[in-house]
Amino acid sequence: MKFLDQARVYIQSGAGGNGCVSFRREKYVEFGGPDGGDGGRGGDVVAECVENLNTLIDFRYQQHYKAERGGDGMGKNRSGAGGKDKVLKVPPGTQIYAQDNETLLGDLTEPGQRLVLAEGGNGGFGNAHFKSSTNRAPRRANPGEPGYESEVWLRLKLIADAGLVGLPNAGKSTFLASVSAAKPKIADYPFTTLHPNLGVVRAGDIDFVLADIPGLIEGAHEGAGIGDRFLGHVERCRALLHLIDVTSEDVVGDYETVRGELEAYGSGLETKGELVALTKCDAVSEEQAAESAKALRAAHGIEANTISAVSGSGMKDMLFRLAGAIEDGRTKEREAKRVSPREAQWRP
Repeated sequence: MKFLDQARVYIQSGAGGNGCVSFRREKYVEFGGPDGGDGGRGGDVVAECVENLNTLIDFRYQQHYKAERGGDGMGKNRSGAGGKDKVLKVPPGTQIYAQDNETLLGDLTEPGQRLVLAEGGNGGFGNAHFKSSTNRAPRRANPGEPGYESEVWLRLKLIADAGLVGLPNAGKSTFLASVSAAKPKIADYPFTTLHPNLGVVRAGDIDFVLADIPGLIEGAHEGAGIGDRFLGHVERCRALLHLIDVTSEDVVGDYETVRGELEAYGSGLETKGELVALTKCDAVSEEQAAESAKALRAAHGIEANTISAVSGSGMKDMLFRLAGAIEDGRTKEREAKRVSPREAQWRP
């Protein structure tokens, strides 16, 4: 299945049905009176979050969604049927923006959440609605209200517990493939990964979802390389694992390049918990790997693990550290949502 994380769709809610002008005509009933029914309400356009979806590819092949029109009213006080809603099924993590692509309408993160994007028009009144003591035979009825039409943007931000960041060919896809059942494309040229990949990882009794995104280069926030658009997929992560190629001539410069892009992107990525690991340590001596870790510690005061996804060296310890960072992130989220007793008091 192809991956698509942004789509623009046209939506139109259903128009309301027209009211009916009708009079009762029945044998032996001399003055039947008005009996025109009201029109039915038009259907809504609704976005619904569902499980087992992780891409917006369906919206590439269909961009127009129209709800059903309400039925017209009829004689004998029969109201028109309401129009059926049009439901757009989206994966968890989908944000919906207005036509300007800036105004956020909703963020659907849990399966079962629904958001009404366009309400259907009300049905018109039939002439039975207008009868009164002074107007016994009204000959007027209202037309149904028109539906609402617009364009909306759908943006998918994958929901993962941890995200892999780093330069191209830092070993992110190899890391994901070695710790999960995911099968990302792996090759020896830059930008092999063109779209995010997800994998489920187990560390002891803890399971978590790990996201691998395309590599970043200097100037990615200005559009260099593939750009920083895919960083949106790690915005919801509780921790970041920064992978650095130990065979690089300047591991400190590589670290600073990616950190600079994260800070330029913003959206809270620069403040997330970060673990750093030096990859491909099977390709160098232990002394060279230790020197690279020492250089990072001296420059930025960070402790970098030395790992190799090929030989498995240091991988188990790295996963347990990553699981601990995820649990710390969950604790911070719970504390942020906790309401103080004073704030929880009733207020008019």
